[in-house]
Amino acid sequence: MAISITVNGRLHEVVADAETPLLYVLRNDAGCKGVRYGCGLGQCGTCTVIIDGKPVQSCDVPVSAVAGKAITTIEGIGSVDQPHPLQRAFVEEQAAQCGYCATGIIMSAKALLDVNQSPSDDELKQALSKNLCRCGTHQRIMRAIKRAAAEMRKF
Repeated sequence: MAISITVNGRLHEVVADAETPLLYVLRNDAGCKGVRYGCGLGQCGTCTVIIDGKPVQSCDVPVSAVAGKAITTIEGIGSVDQPHPLQRAFVEEQAAQCGYCATGIIMSAKALLDVNQSPSDDELKQALSKNLCRCGTHQRIMRAIKRAAAEMRKF
């Protein structure tokens, strides 16, 4: 089945079964390798993307459910030359140890900061509640998000 999806502002025509997880289409058809497979059950947050402004675990969403919606992946928020404030803050705060979960955490944080650039600690924790990190860099992650929020408030 041919399905049209918009990823990072670009239209992609993909041929896939309607129930194929969005994660696989993003990685294999749209070339978004920053979207990572974690648990495959929508419980770890590693595959988080933003769909119409909301953080969503892409392993748990069939591609047919996102036709006509705006999908943003980590590749769509910044570049090596012009990183998003969250990407820059994660580097500056050394918020990622192994880095596997970082893209999902950044996307969850971005969805929050897009609507609230002054979140409380409780709001940050709630926004990250679906993201698991086994490396224990939670304090650095929180500092990085707060640092990015402060930078974003300047604009």
